[in-house]
Amino acid sequence: MLKRFLIKFVIRIAIFVAIFALYLLNKQLLCDFMLQPVVKGVTPIHVLWLVFMVMMLRHVFPYKKLSMALRKSEKEQYEKQQDYSELELYRFVQDQNVKAWTVMLIWLSFNAIFGMLYLFHVIDSADLLMLTVFYFLCDYICILLFCPFQSFIMKNKCCVNCRIYDWGHFMMFTPMLFIRNFFSWSLFFMSLVVLIHWEIIYAKHPERFWFGSHKKLQCANCKDKICKLKYVVKPKQN
Repeated sequence: MLKRFLIKFVIRIAIFVAIFALYLLNKQLLCDFMLQPVVKGVTPIHVLWLVFMVMMLRHVFPYKKLSMALRKSEKEQYEKQQDYSELELYRFVQDQNVKAWTVMLIWLSFNAIFGMLYLFHVIDSADLLMLTVFYFLCDYICILLFCPFQSFIMKNKCCVNCRIYDWGHFMMFTPMLFIRNFFSWSLFFMSLVVLIHWEIIYAKHPERFWFGSHKKLQCANCKDKICKLKYVVKPKQN
């Protein structure tokens, strides 16, 4: 799983570099690509849109090669820890909910700054697209190297145990909310579907999200090992 994530990380770096190069060389062309209807020709941004949409659909309809960080929400993956404490589960849920909505408040407040800059024409559509692609890259930086939300707010020991793991797409496409066209709004509202899908499952089956009630989330039973790079220096907590 770690090798698969590293390959995807390299691909994301390549996409970021390609879009950033276009952004630097011809910013207006990047805006035109976003606004051009498909019937007038397929642009690199249309291809990027397709990549993003397929990526999100795979999270709504996960398959077996995805990380346990995502698949822990599935009924088929749940392996019950016998005699777990329901009181401890309740405390876990309450604690994680407070932390999760703290993250949401911080994230929306932070991105509201870019929304205001866009509305006052300080930045344009190309800038928001570049910000989205940057978030696209940062998503894997958080998974593989360092996640500020994990370290400073959520305090979860790894991505497999992350309460907000499937918030990534919503966070990634938050800047797209401010651009009023099909390309941007289709991405944002699809990411909202992914977020709501995750939250519904969490609300109905919180036992699938806590290592105290789900055996596959315990370090001894983890098969993903995607935390290795994060803990090269800092030992992993048991």
